Amino acid sequence: MKLIAWFSFLTLATTVLAADPKPQLTPTHADVSYGPHARNVLDFWKAEGEGSRPLLVYIHGGGWTAGDKKQNTAAYEPFLQKGISCAAVNYRLTPDSPLPAPVHDAARAIQFLRTKAKEWNIDTQHIALTGGSAGACTSMWLLLHDDLADPKANDLVLRESSRVCAAAVSAGQTSIDPKVIEGWLGPNVLKHRMINMAVGERNMEDALANYEKHKPLYIEFSPYNHVDAKDPPLLMTYGGDMTLPSKDAGHGIHHPVYGVKLKEKSESVGHECHLLIPGTSKSDKYATANEFLLAKLLAK
Repeated sequence: MKLIAWFSFLTLATTVLAADPKPQLTPTHADVSYGPHARNVLDFWKAEGEGSRPLLVYIHGGGWTAGDKKQNTAAYEPFLQKGISCAAVNYRLTPDSPLPAPVHDAARAIQFLRTKAKEWNIDTQHIALTGGSAGACTSMWLLLHDDLADPKANDLVLRESSRVCAAAVSAGQTSIDPKVIEGWLGPNVLKHRMINMAVGERNMEDALANYEKHKPLYIEFSPYNHVDAKDPPLLMTYGGDMTLPSKDAGHGIHHPVYGVKLKEKSESVGHECHLLIPGTSKSDKYATANEFLLAKLLAK
């Protein structure tokens, strides 16, 4: 969990490492319900500025099994100072609420925020995502997946678009399919509970025994399977340890090879994708996640 929290912070706070902790920023709107479940709540920080404001949405990590939207709000300051509003989302957790619950909750949060565009002064053409680990996986899925909007839905929230303009994520899983990631990373990655709990199984042995039953979920919620040339731009950051096979569960579930694999596929289909791995991969355009996000959110 410490690793997940660290990567989540890095995504947003590359340039905000201060010696003295700053007071937490009070949300303009706190614990706003966006759906029927108790964890369907979000916080919103409204930025100042003329006209509707871009929006950065933070989706927390924790393997979809734990975690919370609360983080060091100093990470939002570079965006608020540039007139970019921020939001942070909670969602249902596995294994009690297996896929699609955590990811579809995050999608609904984006759709809900669009219903608040006039009231909260949101520029719906400039909504971007960020997060670490499972929050990164969810963010990438939303970025790369087709729009979930249902124009005929009785629920007015579900009529809104789930699409965003960009995502910058850290240590994210680009596939959650155990058959795929074991081939990429070795057997230790399967020791991480995220993979079995995602489909409601209490251990990996049961998940593998019931693989054919769960295979459609593993395929659907692996961002790697959805990328195409029309998708919005993505920036991924990872730690620099490229050791293979992965050393342990934590190393495996956050391994840089996830990014390498998606970057290769993005390049093959003509999708804009930037990959930052110390000593291994860099972007010709963006040195940090913040730099990328500011460019995409403030683009005219």
